[in-house]
Amino acid sequence: MGTKTITVTEEAYESLEAHKRDDESFTEAILRITGSERDVMKGFGSWEGADLRGAVEGHRTEFDADLEERVDELS
Repeated sequence: MGTKTITVTEEAYESLEAHKRDDESFTEAILRITGSERDVMKGFGSWEGADLRGAVEGHRTEFDADLEERVDELS
């Protein structure tokens, strides 16, 4: 496999570096991020066992309390 040298801005480099995992090369990161694998079923079931109802209810309670506080401040 051959190699190519490319020029990117500092911003692009820093962004790629932030997305790169500790155990992978920049090449591996680019291939992972831009991979041609578009398997729509790849993440199927990844939310299994997650407490989505609890998370929503917790955020709703927090939102309601914040809203009530803001309304009280306007009164």
